[in-house]
Formats: sequence, C-alpha cells, structure tokens
Amino acid sequence: MDLVALAKMQKYCAYQERCQKEVRSKLIALKVYGDDLEEIMAELISSGFLNEGRFAEAYARGKFKNNKWGMQKIRRELKWRNISAYDIDHALASIPEDVYHACLRKLLRAKYQSLRIDDPWQKKQRTVRYAQNKGYELPLILTLMSDLEANEPS
Repeated sequence: MDLVALAKMQKYCAYQERCQKEVRSKLIALKVYGDDLEEIMAELISSGFLNEGRFAEAYARGKFKNNKWGMQKIRRELKWRNISAYDIDHALASIPEDVYHACLRKLLRAKYQSLRIDDPWQKKQRTVRYAQNKGYELPLILTLMSDLEANEPS
C-alpha cells in the first residue's frame, strides 16, 4: 500500500466530508490504481475517514442551508455521486419539514416581489420556474404560491 497516498487521503478526508467517488478520483489523479487504490479505500472506510451516510447528511444539510436547494436537486446530486438510496433518504429526512416549507415560502416571496413584471400570470410562472430550478417539488410550490397570491395586496 502507498503510505504517502494514504496520508494524503486521510488529510483530504479530514478536511471535510467526502464521498467515495471524490476520493477515487483524487487517488487516480495521484496515479494510484488497482489493488493499492482498493486497499487505501478500505483503510479510509475502516478507520472512519470515509463514511457515505455522514457525507450525505452533511451535503444535504449544507446545500439546503447555504444554497437553499430543494430536495429534488439534493437527491439528484447525491445520486450522481453514487450514494445509496438508503443514505439519500436518511439525509433528506434530517431536514425538518416545517423549516423546508418556511424556506421555500421565503424564497417564493422574495422572488415574486423582486420581479418587475405587470402581468401576474407571467410573474407567477417565473417564480414557479425559479423554485423548480432550485429543486423544490411542483405541488408544494403551487400550494405555497397560491397562499402567497391570496395574501398579496392587489
């Protein structure tokens, strides 16, 4: 086993949570292949430097709090990183539903009020599209959007 590469990967994983896909890419960039790569991966997992469940929770929490991403976008990004469905579901369940709804409500209100469009239908469409691009679910967007429009002064 390449001890220099192992030490580099331990430092890399200790800095922030990583997924196996990121670590494999980094090892390949360091020109570590085959059995050495697999041994390093096994050592990182067994020593607790690499944990997919922990990564998924940290990723979901960070993208929701900092980037205001919805669950669909977080799920898609975690799937792209080859995270298991169990870990994805567990990570998304860690986001409280009331906080999730409040965040979407705030996003919708801010976007709706920032648009300088006279046509209310077009204003609503752009706001809904914005929330969908952030990864929020359409039925939830439409429910909260109708609440927003009902409370909007004419």
